[in-house]
Amino acid sequence: MKFGIHSTESAPQITAITPLAALPGGEVEVHGHRLATEALRQPTATIGEQPSSVTMSRASKVLLHVPDGAISGNVQVRVDGHTSNAMPLSVGVAVAENMDPVANPAVDSESNIYVPFSGARGQQTPTSVFQVDAEYQVRPFVAGITNATGVALDGDGNLYVSSRHEGTVYRVTPSGAKSVFAEGMGVATGVAFDRDGFLYVGDRSGTIFKIAQNRQVFVFATLEPSVSAYHLAFNDNGTLMVSGPTTSANESIHAIEPNGEISDFYTGLGRPQGMAFDIDGNLYVAASLHGRRGVVKITPKREASLVISGSGIVGLAFLPEGDAAVATRDTVYHVGLDILGRLLH
Repeated sequence: MKFGIHSTESAPQITAITPLAALPGGEVEVHGHRLATEALRQPTATIGEQPSSVTMSRASKVLLHVPDGAISGNVQVRVDGHTSNAMPLSVGVAVAENMDPVANPAVDSESNIYVPFSGARGQQTPTSVFQVDAEYQVRPFVAGITNATGVALDGDGNLYVSSRHEGTVYRVTPSGAKSVFAEGMGVATGVAFDRDGFLYVGDRSGTIFKIAQNRQVFVFATLEPSVSAYHLAFNDNGTLMVSGPTTSANESIHAIEPNGEISDFYTGLGRPQGMAFDIDGNLYVAASLHGRRGVVKITPKREASLVISGSGIVGLAFLPEGDAAVATRDTVYHVGLDILGRLLH
């Protein structure tokens, strides 16, 4: 057969896309057959109606860059005049820009998203936490917290906000009234509630504090100091997962049992940060896996895979309808995942 003459069997075929979700600027792998030819021409690709640049291609795999402005749609590859079948890709939609989070956002039962605005060290920013409502309207929620870092909601809808600059945790009512809940927490970063209503605070210099509802403070565990923050998440068994980036390129997620026993739950991530659980006990971590940055899913059997591709991701929180709010260093995205997050209360 001469080059340029094709049969119907020459059409490229897509069999899988990994991961199935991405932020603009991320990369996804398209797997299949006849995705490239021996000719010195790259295949072309589209996501929905928008062209996507191909950064690597071979017959069984193509690497696509998700362009700015892309929206969720079908991925198709075109090779020598033949167009592949279509497979869907979920692309995150920016819902809050010009933000400055350094950890997970928090989400309440009405799908309001709470995003801390951290700022430079010691900087007093005009707004400490923003609220993004279900219609994606962004409004200031609370001010006066220097370097707002971690956020978590209790069963009454109060928001708890850590200040890594002050070593203080604030309690903010649903109406936005702020008060000091606990002080002396060192470099206070990640915060999370257990099933009994105790608040845990990660001091990145090496301590996990446990705070009772009467504000009595206990030292729960000590770990290696982190270069940025401790991020905390509980599973249904009451095990506290902790990520705390160090200078290593082969990081671990630590598991701390209710009795304080510490073990490594998973090792092999690059700069793991914010975390969240789904209802099936799978852990989702903002991290790099095998050199690819995004959100990594780790099953209870400790099998890891990338579920969202994107750079600069610092944390995530599941929305009640099964999607996720994913925070980068400057933007919060809504990402369609069809994953039910773990109910915290």
